[in-house]
Amino acid sequence: MKIDSHQHFWKYDSVKHAWIDSSMQKIAKDFLPKDLKPFMDQTQVEGCVAVQADQSEEETQFLLDLAKKNLFIKGVVGWFDLKANSLPKRLKYFSKNPLLKGVRHILQAEKEGFMLQDTFLKGIGQLKNYKLTYDILIYPHQLEEATILVEKNPDQPFVLDHLGKPYIKDQKIDEWAAQIRQLAKFKNVYCKLSGMVTEADWNHWQGSDFEDYMSVVLNTFGVDRLMFGSDWPVCLLAGSYSHVIELVDQFIKKLSAGDRNKIMGINAQNFYKL
Repeated sequence: MKIDSHQHFWKYDSVKHAWIDSSMQKIAKDFLPKDLKPFMDQTQVEGCVAVQADQSEEETQFLLDLAKKNLFIKGVVGWFDLKANSLPKRLKYFSKNPLLKGVRHILQAEKEGFMLQDTFLKGIGQLKNYKLTYDILIYPHQLEEATILVEKNPDQPFVLDHLGKPYIKDQKIDEWAAQIRQLAKFKNVYCKLSGMVTEADWNHWQGSDFEDYMSVVLNTFGVDRLMFGSDWPVCLLAGSYSHVIELVDQFIKKLSAGDRNKIMGINAQNFYKL
């Protein structure tokens, strides 16, 4: 089964989605399952994982409700306050829904040291009790801290979103690559081939801009810990749904059919228990 491991839905709200600035007016509107399904059908993508874009339990419930009504949404990565004393109670309540597969916090917006606070680490430590994964959304300068987070939680399944957002537009790679090699040593960490076009020059990128970055994660994480994700509708700022699939398809065409199938679906199914 071909799985898109990373996309979003929202009913646009200028306050809730304040991160959508004046340069992103293309995505300042509603994006719902009926808008995504035609693109999935065109590209033979059979299922997807809906990932939180707003940091609230209301967002988590919104995505779970969409997944219940739209069978092609195979799982949800929601949000909870990992530092709250009430976390175990909230996880116990929400994890009764089998469509909840993981948790994400927008770490890229947090200050240095956030991931290593005792309260946050305690929260991360709770997730495995409910068989929940954790999506790591960070910038390259946070990779070292994320590696320590992972090292402290060897039994927790993690996945790095968007390759850790390397500086593709500026074609900077060396420092990012060195830190990716350190992170990938931990076998409980996967990586999503997602979110790349929006880290490039939105209007003038070409396929070759991404090859070195994808080669780094292929060589470090291997074919068993990579998964394709579209990052739709955010990807629309720089390319269509078919564009982002074609990027990955072209890169992995040198691999065996079995390994291509892992990256395009099997690994996401295994990681998220879809």
